[in-house]
Amino acid sequence: MAVYTSVSHAELETFLSDFDLGTLTSHQGIDGGIENTNYFITLQTDKGETAEYVLTLFEELSMDEMPYFVELTTWLAERNIAVPHPMQDRNGIALKTLKQRPTLIQPRFAGRHLDQLTPDHCAQIGQALARFHNAGNDFYLQRQAHRGVFWWRRESAVITNQLPPEDAELLRSEVALFDALREQASDLPMGVIHGDLFFDNALFDGDNLSAIIDLYNACTGYLLYDLAIVANDWCVNPDGSIDPQRESALLQAYAAERPFTAGEHKAWPQLTRTAAMRFWLSRLIPWLDENSTQKLKDPDELKQILLQRIQHPGQLPV
Repeated sequence: MAVYTSVSHAELETFLSDFDLGTLTSHQGIDGGIENTNYFITLQTDKGETAEYVLTLFEELSMDEMPYFVELTTWLAERNIAVPHPMQDRNGIALKTLKQRPTLIQPRFAGRHLDQLTPDHCAQIGQALARFHNAGNDFYLQRQAHRGVFWWRRESAVITNQLPPEDAELLRSEVALFDALREQASDLPMGVIHGDLFFDNALFDGDNLSAIIDLYNACTGYLLYDLAIVANDWCVNPDGSIDPQRESALLQAYAAERPFTAGEHKAWPQLTRTAAMRFWLSRLIPWLDENSTQKLKDPDELKQILLQRIQHPGQLPV
């Protein structure tokens, strides 16, 4: 969603010549993201109409990793889940290359990111996430998380000597607690998860949810962990505490579509902590690396959420 790779008008015209989508009139880089290069592109169709798309050049994912996302987003879109899905060229090929990077063209959804989240917004994303999980229940591919348990074990060990002792111990403890949960876990449904459904990865047209975007952290994981990521972002106050009204709306709406299991009721307090720890760690790494080119986000925000989750364990609705 940031622009790391520049694409000229002429280069984009050549790229689009494989498609029957229309004639390029303009393209504009999209700021604000971390991992990929994105452009809004405006085309004029043969009928003289305007068509809007998003062009994404993948800066970290390889061509070998991309088929999972092509198949998944196509699968979800066919099941009426509002996610960006790749357009095919005239030969039926969706996954392309531009500037030596894997590249997709996807429809542009109406809507914007919200600055102020209400219980109704949280209920809408709760319902949509449950439907996302249900739609992916029988998806035929699996993928290990790019930044999952093996990643956070390794990376936490690398950076602990750069942290204050109390932060290092907190990180080690949370990694160990999730390992213990995995060993003891039962009745925790797994399937396709979004993996990064922060509020800026959803679009609202007015006050109505129009799309879930940026699925490139999707993988196979605990469905409840995905919901915990959402709760820790959509329902949080500036001090890291959780707004009970927003969280209740989120969880109730989710449960109406996919009821929670007994194992999930037991695991919820730990998984909210694990979700906070994972994103605390992912923010700490570039923060501590003076050579990092990533857009920096304050890791202390996620640390405070983790501490609040430890001090005030949550419960799922019965």
